[in-house]
Amino acid sequence: MVSMKETDTYELFYWPSIQGRGEFVRLALEEAGASYVDVARRPESEGGGVAAMMKLLHAPGAAPFAPPFLRSGGLVIAQTANILLYLGPRHRLVPGDEASRLHAHQIQLTVGDMVAEVHETHHPIGSSLYYKNQKPEALRRAELFVKERIPKFLSHFERALAASDGHYLFGDDVSYVDLSLFQLLQGLGYAFPRATAAIAPKVPELVTLCDRVRARKRIAAYLASSRRLPFNEDGIFRRYPELDAGATS
Repeated sequence: MVSMKETDTYELFYWPSIQGRGEFVRLALEEAGASYVDVARRPESEGGGVAAMMKLLHAPGAAPFAPPFLRSGGLVIAQTANILLYLGPRHRLVPGDEASRLHAHQIQLTVGDMVAEVHETHHPIGSSLYYKNQKPEALRRAELFVKERIPKFLSHFERALAASDGHYLFGDDVSYVDLSLFQLLQGLGYAFPRATAAIAPKVPELVTLCDRVRARKRIAAYLASSRRLPFNEDGIFRRYPELDAGATS
């Protein structure tokens, strides 16, 4: 198996028009200053496009189940948390000790759990159905998500941050989990602005963390660039005002 060299370019495979789960990987690559290609966003004439991604998805053998996935040398790594588990120690985005690496992975998996629940607010029955075909179920699912799940998840992350002795989750060095918490709060603020505003005073450590991440030099440059796709109603975080109606401010 061919290993990845520090000078090599990663290939990220994800849908070209949405942030989605791929954005958690993009933020880590951007903060690391790593060389990478967002394959599906490249022209087909240059070996990119969705067709290039689908070809690898449908390859025989141990092909990924779904994007995002990352090609690094001879490795093809799928699942957001798994990709970040791989990138973290290679780019100093996680402490070197085993306990910290496991803690980071644990929190990242919890972030993934919340992202899945966000998706279920607008697609509670099935991804193959349009939102309009499952709107009654979505309204009911979103009401519980806003009232119960957002506070539960964010309070958990708040406690983890409060236990740190530095500016980030693992002290004064940013980790991939800090970047993911930033993206999570940004997505919630887009999709559920009322609910997010209502809980913000109760999670000051999380809000402050997001401000710190946003101000980081490489992240700020990325957010201001065309590489940062806008939130939209095709991604995971979708703004349907009626789903935010259960929020109290």
